[in-house]
Amino acid sequence: MPGDDTTIDEAVDAAEAASNSTVLAVVARSGFAVMAVLHIIIGAIAIAVAFGSPGEAEPSGAIAQLAANAWGPVLMWAGLIGCAGLALWQLSEATLRARHLPRGERLGKLVSSGFLSIAYGSVGLSFAAFALGQGGDSGDSTRDFSRALVQSPLGLPVLFGLGGTIIGIGVYFIVKGLGKKFKEELHRFEGTHRGKLVSALGVAGHAAKGVALILTGLLFVVAAVTNDPGSSTGLDGSLKALLQQPYGVILLLAIGAGFISYGLFALVRARFGRM
Repeated sequence: MPGDDTTIDEAVDAAEAASNSTVLAVVARSGFAVMAVLHIIIGAIAIAVAFGSPGEAEPSGAIAQLAANAWGPVLMWAGLIGCAGLALWQLSEATLRARHLPRGERLGKLVSSGFLSIAYGSVGLSFAAFALGQGGDSGDSTRDFSRALVQSPLGLPVLFGLGGTIIGIGVYFIVKGLGKKFKEELHRFEGTHRGKLVSALGVAGHAAKGVALILTGLLFVVAAVTNDPGSSTGLDGSLKALLQQPYGVILLLAIGAGFISYGLFALVRARFGRM
């Protein structure tokens, strides 16, 4: 009925207005800062692993290092709040604000921002687990998730689709980085020397993250094709698998440096980026 449609439209408009609040923007910015720090730590761990040191080059490994700090409990709850706010902001990007876009762009925004919302939310859950003293290896969690998925109806096609989606997001990050499309989010320094540095960090960071996502997605695809859920080991497993390949150490060093670049770029994005 027309009256019902009007009520729904008003409710959606009110939800969009709430998603544009200053409070959510500030919390989401803090979430960007949290993710920036995690990328820097993951990059440092990857470089250390390339030189033979132990470590988990993934969010849980980075969070574990933060948790071991004297301020660990405070950092865990702060990380949870920041990631939850960022996940909510990305969800509103994928739904509430995307409804004003043309249909083709709306679908792309739903996939990209929707995926990021899930990713940031899962990192927030990792912070919560560590805050409650229940943190663990996300590689094991990924394998357990894959095993449970394979044992369910249509599990293999879903696992294959998940891997393909992650690969697609990885390609998106590479295209976004090489095409410097991130400048739409951050144009404050454009045309300045600082802008060139930020742009270089953005290109290197997005490309490295894209490659890492593609490698992670490929492991899901391999797990589906071979019916071996143990093959899907998450980001840490995909990066360590590089060490078995020719020039693997160099590639891992490059990806580690790229993650640090992305983290530095994300810090600038957290402070000056468009929300």
